Amino acid sequence: MNNIWRQIEKKVCTDWEDASAKMSSWKSASDKVVFTNGCFDLLHLGHLQYLSEAADLGQKLIIGLNSDLSVQRLKGKNRPIKKQNERALQLASLSFVDAVVIFEEDTPEKLIKFLLPDILVKGGDYTIDKIVGAEAILSAGGSVKNLSFLEGYSSTNLIRKIQEL
Repeated sequence: MNNIWRQIEKKVCTDWEDASAKMSSWKSASDKVVFTNGCFDLLHLGHLQYLSEAADLGQKLIIGLNSDLSVQRLKGKNRPIKKQNERALQLASLSFVDAVVIFEEDTPEKLIKFLLPDILVKGGDYTIDKIVGAEAILSAGGSVKNLSFLEGYSSTNLIRKIQEL
C-alpha cells in the first residue's frame, strides 16, 4: 500500500472517539474546525463546490457521513449506490477534507453535540433554523452558516440521468 493511500485512510475516523481526538488536537493548535454532513452518494460538482467553500471557513474540515442504513432510510431501498467505506474514502481523498466520520442516525445531531465544532455548515437549500445541531453549536459559542447551493446538481438527478440512458 502506498504512502498517499495510507494518508487518505487515516482521515477516515474509526469511531466518534477517534474524530474527537483529532478535533481536540486541532483545537489545541488554535485551528477553527468546520463540520458538515451528508450522504455524498455520488460525488458531483455541487458537492465539491460546497465542501471547498466549507473548508474555506476554517483550518480543518470534518465531514459527518450518513451510514448505509441511514441513507437507505432517508433515500429509499435502492440507496446508497456506493457503500459507506467507498464514500468515506472518496471524501477523504479530497485535499481540503481533514476527517470523515460515519454516523448511523438519520440526522447528525448526536455527532454534532458530541464533537462541538467551531463552525457548522449546510448548503443554501437549508435555512439556519432548519440546520440540525445549530442550537447546540450556537449555545457553545460557535457559528452556523448556510453556503451557496449549485442548482441542478444532486445525486438523485445523476441517478435519474443514468437510468434514462
